Amino acid sequence: MALDVYVGSLTRYYAGAWENLAETTARKLGAPRPAGSGKLIDATQSQDQIRPKVIAWRTKLAKALGERVDALLDWDETEAARWFTHRPGWDGFGSLVIWAAYAENPTLRAPETLPEEWDDDIALARSTADGFRSRYSHLVRNVEMWLPVAFEITFEGDDVDGRRVVMGSVTTLRRQLADLNAATWKASADEIAAWGQMPPERRTVEGCARYAFSLLTDLAQRAHAERLPMKLDH
Repeated sequence: MALDVYVGSLTRYYAGAWENLAETTARKLGAPRPAGSGKLIDATQSQDQIRPKVIAWRTKLAKALGERVDALLDWDETEAARWFTHRPGWDGFGSLVIWAAYAENPTLRAPETLPEEWDDDIALARSTADGFRSRYSHLVRNVEMWLPVAFEITFEGDDVDGRRVVMGSVTTLRRQLADLNAATWKASADEIAAWGQMPPERRTVEGCARYAFSLLTDLAQRAHAERLPMKLDH
């Protein structure tokens, strides 16, 4: 199953008025849309219908969080809001999560390639254990949506469709990604950008992690600059 990361209004996301990279490529080549794709290309009316639901969800979420998040949950949900997407894939995203877990558990030896059941990895289990203060909490704690607001906690709640997901902060994710680079690769901005030009030929944990790191760093920067949510799509 593919894994894409979307940045933009949640209205556009739930209306399906965006394309992942496979859909964009198929459209440009005049090929049929990839199997399983139900997204719309022009969904102006659908966005008008969905927007009130998103705004109501955001208001309810703010009330539920109360003082746990000392920031206003507010961002652009109009059709004018820009949107962006990349496809790190599960190999890339999983490798990045594992790389972060081993970075803060240095007594453990990281695997060369991503295990099939990587979410059961011992270092990841330590990083997500109760009471462990992870330096990379907004990456390793199974977060599926990052809100464009500054806060330190991660929390579980209903998304717009009522599905339980873990949410975090775009601001904190950006900082933690920078911390991960400083603790491990110490790569320059140009080097990081180059990592995302194409998936690595050798599917090592570090190679795939670098690729996903480049894509997520770019998207988190865009989400921060545009003040928009960032969300996994799978």
